[in-house]
Amino acid sequence: MTMIALHVNRRAVELSAEPRTSLADFVRERLDLTGTHLGCEHGVCGACTVLLDGVPARSCITYAVACEGADVTTIEGLDADEVTTELRAAFTREHALQCGYCTPGMLVSARDLVLRLPDADERRIRVGLSGNLCRCTGYVGIVRAVQSVIEARRARNIAPQADGGRTHLGPAGSGRATSSREELQRARQALAPASESATPGRIPDFTPATVLDQRFTLPHPPAKVFAMFDDIAAIAACLPGVSLTAPPRPERVEGSIRVRLGPIAAAFEGAARIERDPATLAGRIVGIGTDQRSHSATQGEIRYRLVPLEGGAATAVELSIGYTLTGMLAQFGRPGLVRDLARRLIAEFAGNLDRHMSGAPSRSAAELSFWSIASDVLRARLARMFGRVFTGKGSAE
Repeated sequence: MTMIALHVNRRAVELSAEPRTSLADFVRERLDLTGTHLGCEHGVCGACTVLLDGVPARSCITYAVACEGADVTTIEGLDADEVTTELRAAFTREHALQCGYCTPGMLVSARDLVLRLPDADERRIRVGLSGNLCRCTGYVGIVRAVQSVIEARRARNIAPQADGGRTHLGPAGSGRATSSREELQRARQALAPASESATPGRIPDFTPATVLDQRFTLPHPPAKVFAMFDDIAAIAACLPGVSLTAPPRPERVEGSIRVRLGPIAAAFEGAARIERDPATLAGRIVGIGTDQRSHSATQGEIRYRLVPLEGGAATAVELSIGYTLTGMLAQFGRPGLVRDLARRLIAEFAGNLDRHMSGAPSRSAAELSFWSIASDVLRARLARMFGRVFTGKGSAE
């Protein structure tokens, strides 16, 4: 076994591996970064493409030990990348993916073209993507997607980068040859508060990748509901799977949420800050958390506003829930399923709130089980589907 020290997705990593271990197997099996796909394992299909020191490379034919000191960026590390965000939207718009197996490597290679090419020349795009094979799309939508992003960026006067960020020649990691193991260890310690600590010192603002709007009503006046929202411990007790790990303060609340998706269990530990505006009966909660086991991280934002109903005898709670999820668990975040799950969770939260404010005990689960919730969602979807069949709606689909 050989100890390998490198940076993966801006996080310092030091792990042992067999000298024969490929970089693809290293990031997938040791770091759970399974967005890097394995296809031919001969460097032909391009599904395993990652960035090595900013340059696209085949991770299936690159030994992990050859990457000592290198910067490795997998598709998970490009979640917040501006170019990749534009490409993902364009791939969706132009129907540039079907099964999606080639898509992570395709996006990494396409990003390099967007950075380098001076204009959206179809021939140069096709040549640039010739190392990424797709058995579904016929490439037309893929080429259109890359063309549209290049055209949009050049129209915004974003100039191409002459070498796409390449700063040196040589094998993987050669640009870091002067970095000692001690320097890498210091970098790892410096990065730890931002990437590995469960309770980071600063809770930053962010732009959510997904936003869900929800609304529920409570048979209690707005002033009473707003006061309830100020009782952090009581609110936490009403949320399934949530527990506090330290005495709460408005500027910082530390806790955890336990979730289970079939055989996959996760415990996100983190912190949040709370903002309240009594004048408008509105507030905002911003949080960040990590699950050490799956190397997944999440940022979340909940905005709420209380609206009087029935002459002030009841309250409508309007919620805007935004989140960004990265890591292994992000693969399960299908928008349609997430919306259905959110509706179920908000209904359970609202029921617990009502019971608490009415003096009855809440039924807070010790662990949030997506498996049981998903089965309820599936039953609801089947009921809607059969409803359309028997009423004659949607028969032309």
